[in-house]
Amino acid sequence: MRALLLYPQFPKSYWSFEKALELVDRKVMLPPLGLVTVAAILPQEWEYKLVDCNIRAVTEAEWEWAEIVIVSAMIVQKDDFLTQVQEAKRRGKRVAAGGPYTTALPQEAEAAGVDYLILDEGEITLPLFVEALKRGDTSGVFRANGEKPDVTSTPIPRFDLLELDAYDSMSVQFSRGCPFQCEFCDIIVLYGRKPRTKTPQQLLAELQCLYDLGWRRAIFMVDDNFIGNKRNVKLLLRELKPWMAEHNYPFRFNTEASVDLAKDQELMDLMVECNFNAVFLGIETPDEESLTLTQKYQNTRESLADSVDAIARSGLRVMAGFIIGFDGEKAGAGDRIVRFVEQTTIPMAMFSMLQALPDTALWHRLKKEGRLRDDVVESSGMNQTTLMNFIPTRPLEDIAREYVEAFWQLYDPMCYLERTYRHFLKLGAPKCPSVMHEVNWVNIRAVLTVLWRQGVVRKTRFKFWLNLLGILRHNPAVWEHYLNVCALNEHFLEYRQIVRDQIEAQLAEYLANASPRKPKRVEPEKVEVAIAS
Repeated sequence: MRALLLYPQFPKSYWSFEKALELVDRKVMLPPLGLVTVAAILPQEWEYKLVDCNIRAVTEAEWEWAEIVIVSAMIVQKDDFLTQVQEAKRRGKRVAAGGPYTTALPQEAEAAGVDYLILDEGEITLPLFVEALKRGDTSGVFRANGEKPDVTSTPIPRFDLLELDAYDSMSVQFSRGCPFQCEFCDIIVLYGRKPRTKTPQQLLAELQCLYDLGWRRAIFMVDDNFIGNKRNVKLLLRELKPWMAEHNYPFRFNTEASVDLAKDQELMDLMVECNFNAVFLGIETPDEESLTLTQKYQNTRESLADSVDAIARSGLRVMAGFIIGFDGEKAGAGDRIVRFVEQTTIPMAMFSMLQALPDTALWHRLKKEGRLRDDVVESSGMNQTTLMNFIPTRPLEDIAREYVEAFWQLYDPMCYLERTYRHFLKLGAPKCPSVMHEVNWVNIRAVLTVLWRQGVVRKTRFKFWLNLLGILRHNPAVWEHYLNVCALNEHFLEYRQIVRDQIEAQLAEYLANASPRKPKRVEPEKVEVAIAS
């Protein structure tokens, strides 16, 4: 069987970083880990070709070669997913699809013409799909029916299928699932609340594979909560530490974790000693009432500001996610988020309006209350340029305007540089030796371009040079990493304008089409009862 694996395009987003990637001649931040894992689970006697449509288009020769097309996508990739399915069907190809989008909204994939719906986790449903092909079935829906696979049997992903030079970072996964119950999160819907982990030997084998393929750059540990099973993650880190030293620290790691990481100094120290340099935290909001309402209780037990400070001072740069639009939220939420980000010096604060993702507890509650917006309910993803897909408890136009203004302030170039500088002073010197893997003209040109644009051309010039000299004086070991984060401002300068333009356009359309009769407001007290029930 000749299988063509396709990964649809993402729209421009907070994480796309086109302007920053151009500096180092790369196309995309991260590869499709799900698809290369699919290729490892499917029969190895099959032939595979993988096309990441974020890098390039599928060639006519590749379409002709394929006997079956397999597509995987997130909800935000919906538009190009449908385009790729249409192209495959136009050429008479059988199409199989899986991933978060197809699992969350299988009816949309089926309506688009997908022949085989491979839902849930592939370790269970891909073998069912293969058996159906052997039987000669021309269509099918394959579900795990609530069963969760033991990921200790998951094979090493087929990293060899990737166009490695196109990616800035690589992806690996240690665990699936999260122990918490945040109302808006679809991770616990997809993967459950009991974190399942690979063995340390499995992950080291994946890292060895990447090392043997010549990879020497950053690796993102894509676990949605890396520390969901703290016991097992410590076992991993204790074995990863000597492996990294023996291989001369070939990788820098980043990951996502819950904010309770701050309470485990041993875990933070182990991460830093393994060359983890950044962690993404789902902070969401500094408003404790909103956190309680959305059942993110883990963020209410300790001071969020103190937790961010503890993680940064341990040597882990903090990135964080923030959301506006929770039920019962008081006016000025955008300003409160901006003040919190400035107080805690978080350089990269991903900010978006709340979306009700399919099949989440939030989705089901809002559907029961009749508050899902019919015009966008089937197509929304967690995107920074999308209006909320439900009617909030305060006017949508107020939330949208607060959001746009706060996003604009967060990524004012002077504010961004100042936060980044103060954050890197907190970090202290790294515990792992800095190994310069690539000294070439591309990287030299990238540094010179950042120095020229931010230190000469723009109004940031004085602040940029003053801060860079401060880093070289007080924490010189992080200068390279510091400049990398400064370079991301190239993306944010453009993206904040995209956010403003698109949200304002959608808001104008929403207000123009709104009924003169105001939607019924939902009181916070009634919302709490709905959650409890």
